[in-house]
Amino acid sequence: MEYHSPASFDEASALAAQAQGVTRFLAGGTDVLVQLRSDLVTPDTLIDVKRIAGARDITRNADGSWTLGVAVSGAEMREHAELGRDWPGLVEAMDLIGSTQVQGRATLAGNLCNASPAADSVPAMVAAGVRVTITGPDGTRQAAAEEIPTAPGKTSLGKGELVSALHVPARGDRGGDAYLRFIPRTEMDIAVVGAAVNLRLDGETVTEAWVSLGAVAPTVLLVEDAAAAIIGTTLDDAALAALDSAARAACSPIDDKRGTVDFRTEVAGVLARRAARFAYARAKGDAK
Repeated sequence: MEYHSPASFDEASALAAQAQGVTRFLAGGTDVLVQLRSDLVTPDTLIDVKRIAGARDITRNADGSWTLGVAVSGAEMREHAELGRDWPGLVEAMDLIGSTQVQGRATLAGNLCNASPAADSVPAMVAAGVRVTITGPDGTRQAAAEEIPTAPGKTSLGKGELVSALHVPARGDRGGDAYLRFIPRTEMDIAVVGAAVNLRLDGETVTEAWVSLGAVAPTVLLVEDAAAAIIGTTLDDAALAALDSAARAACSPIDDKRGTVDFRTEVAGVLARRAARFAYARAKGDAK
């Protein structure tokens, strides 16, 4: 195995483009190192991006948007009060991943690129409208978070490409987000279903909305019909019922020992309703 610690993302991309066999990038390592130690993956080339300038930075931009480095940990996000005030759902989703020790290493970029349908932070990223910068042999490009995972364990990234930054939109006025999941245990478990809602209000009326579901399809879903069900409403019972129905209709889960198709489908509707209520309350300033 070759280990590299490049000084730039361009250098990291060049190393990956030239590498033969299996290549893995190391940011937090909570997925890669576990896979390596379990003999699930044995990389021929391991490229550590933690020491690249900006990889550990959380930056609020002049327009109110945020740029997060790819090696920013969940613990660092949780401790950043201003980011938490703007995007509590996104921070809380990341905070659900693993133990305290794992939180010190786990990253949004790693959770996204691991491409698990049950990833906790990914529905929250998708609902928030997070975009990523991708560095590759042909330069840089941007993509929406939902465009990265293509199947369980698979991404749209080409050879030599890696995520080099994450971009979270400006929160703006009268906005709120929330993420909820169902797990069999009280902590440190994989989501059976996850639901994220991000919305904006004008007075009491929802003017914009995004709804995302996890663990109910091969990839995390952005459910436009569910968002449309609550836009133009005051999130009354009829709107919540329509949201529930649209969320369920989008599901195509699997049966396994952790949950049946019927169970996952029902829980998706329930969590979408609850997350919408939390996001609505936050947008009104009634909840933290």
